[in-house]
Amino acid sequence: MRLRSGIREAAISDDNRLRTALSEAMSGAGSALSAADLLCHACVELLQVDGASVSLTHEGSTQGTFGSSGEMSRQLDELQFTFGEGPCLDATRQGSPVLVADLDDPGENRWPAFAGALLRSGVNAVFALPVTIASQQIGALDLFRRRAGELRGAALAGGMLAAELAALPLLDLMSSDLDWDVAAQGGDGWEQLESLSRVEVYQATGMLIGALDIGPTEALVRLRAYAFSHGATAAETAWAIVEGRVSLEPREWLGPDGTTERPR
Repeated sequence: MRLRSGIREAAISDDNRLRTALSEAMSGAGSALSAADLLCHACVELLQVDGASVSLTHEGSTQGTFGSSGEMSRQLDELQFTFGEGPCLDATRQGSPVLVADLDDPGENRWPAFAGALLRSGVNAVFALPVTIASQQIGALDLFRRRAGELRGAALAGGMLAAELAALPLLDLMSSDLDWDVAAQGGDGWEQLESLSRVEVYQATGMLIGALDIGPTEALVRLRAYAFSHGATAAETAWAIVEGRVSLEPREWLGPDGTTERPR
């Protein structure tokens, strides 16, 4: 996708011009979701990165991808959900940027499963910048590069500006205080946010709860463990369960004595 004429030429050394370029990239969008997509494409054009996405979080887990520059960026968010770890979750929890210039650095061991999956897909650097509304971190702008290297100077300043702007489409959706637990009772904006949730995962964990007589937390742990051991994402595994392509026989999911001992 090409940005509007003149945006690509904006001097990233000038914060005001960069803010204008990022804002103009979202102007005229038909919806809040498309505005977020356009912002992510602008990040790729202006910040010397290969991909960008806005990931929403709630209670320590990613809830969905609110805007992205492409399928690979969405996959990054899906991998964070599958493994329950990653820069978006850390940035949201800490309320500060998480910048990893080289995932293959021997001293970098924060997310062994997630980092390994990214390296296998050709991504070597990731950066997560918190997205904040009313002093509450609700997600992060995730940026990635195929080559190793720091995000610094004007590019980092631009990323921080983009993370601020990422909150604007979300604000356009909301007509009440942020409360994921009552999202279904909100207006049209809340319905759009709710649609980001991984419905297939909730359906699959519900089926595991019934079949294995376990709690929801254990069911999600087991779904993620199954996905990891089979080289799939949580969403792919959930669809396989919902569509009946995976057996729910307790012997397939529980320990040999019928307990809920977790797989090693």
